[in-house]
Amino acid sequence: MSSKRVHRYVTNDFTVRAAAVDATDVVREMQALQGTKPLASLAVGRAMVGAILLAAQQKQGHQVGLYIKCQGGLRAVYAEAHFEGQVRGYTPLGHYEPASYKDGLNLKEAIGEGYLTVARHQPFQKTPFQGTVKLVTGEIGEDIAHYLIQSHQIRSLVSLGVYIDVYGQVRAAGGVIIEVMPGVEDDVVDKIQKNADAHKLQVSQMLFDGASPDDLVKPYLQGLPYTELDHNYPLNYACPCTKDRVVRALETLGLEDLEDMIQKKEKADVTCQVCGRPYVVEVEELVELKTQLYKNSLN
Repeated sequence: MSSKRVHRYVTNDFTVRAAAVDATDVVREMQALQGTKPLASLAVGRAMVGAILLAAQQKQGHQVGLYIKCQGGLRAVYAEAHFEGQVRGYTPLGHYEPASYKDGLNLKEAIGEGYLTVARHQPFQKTPFQGTVKLVTGEIGEDIAHYLIQSHQIRSLVSLGVYIDVYGQVRAAGGVIIEVMPGVEDDVVDKIQKNADAHKLQVSQMLFDGASPDDLVKPYLQGLPYTELDHNYPLNYACPCTKDRVVRALETLGLEDLEDMIQKKEKADVTCQVCGRPYVVEVEELVELKTQLYKNSLN
């Protein structure tokens, strides 16, 4: 559980809203659980931060999913976050590494061409609202900004960062989103753009050096009076997977394979495919599962 949370802001004339977050703890937990290599950590980390920021700008009970389907070495990246601070992220190729690191961590190349789908889930809604756009850079932040203008006519700046050390470990992660509401005069947009050009913020480096979410937002909103909104939900890396669900998934093995594991006294090590959390299913639990499966087969 992280004590960190998303910080949300609005300009006093309600024309611009912003959010910033230090998501280091949850991105590090993802890396620890899934053992992701540097480029996968960078991609999933940025997607997680993007999902966190988008979800925080929704309403209570809402969640946002980001799905990147691409032609680069990573193939796919997924992240999902809730308004209340739960987040998870995943790539099926977490151990992907490029042929060489001569270009450093080249996320653009690892993702390549592809599509970003954003799914917004509302409580009691059977199907989410989905929008899909072509990737413009593969850097994820710019792709989210492209989605916002294409699907919601919201002009925005989205800066996402993950600082990875020479050992491939996540040392800092977070980001900032600035959204200009539809219909707002161009001079407001120009002011924000000038601020961005003047400061050229490196979010991951700033967080690594100890910057707060306030420090990330302030440079962009210079000259625009703003107020922080309440948003007291601590971030936590969470997934709806449970031990019961994992045990039920083992039913697909069938009676013969379960019996084989029981005879060999083999515990089952199962990992949730989406969040990376490991579960151990003891031999006694396998016996119970096999007994239940056998009973069901008689009905």
